[in-house]
Amino acid sequence: MPTPASECLYCQNNDTLKSLMIKICDLSVSQLFLFKEQSHLGRCNVVYNDHGIDFHELTEEQRNAFMADVAKVGKAITTAFSPDKINYGAYADTISHLHMHVVPKYKGGFGFGGIFEMNPQKTILSDVEYAEIIEKIKANL
Repeated sequence: MPTPASECLYCQNNDTLKSLMIKICDLSVSQLFLFKEQSHLGRCNVVYNDHGIDFHELTEEQRNAFMADVAKVGKAITTAFSPDKINYGAYADTISHLHMHVVPKYKGGFGFGGIFEMNPQKTILSDVEYAEIIEKIKANL
């Protein structure tokens, strides 16, 4: 059963969202968030603006705009942090809000060569460190 917008952490901009992510900026059809858990330096989430839409339900124009936002973020992270690979993941088993995880992976780093853990709780940073990462990403958008 889909999550109603009234219970969606993205739509409600609630405490759960704020405990997990920091909003970086608005993009053309989405919002960009930095995960507080930074085992993968620069890991972000691109969240479509409208609730309750699945990827296959987007019009061609909406899909292209969303994927352009995702690609723009992938490029910004690559330029800012030089990962060896960017992994992309769209999971919505429990949240009915289209979003794409953008996960930089580094050879010899945490989880390289495997599927990324959603929230391993291994690397939590200071507010200053988050601000530095956000500025690097924004400078490359």
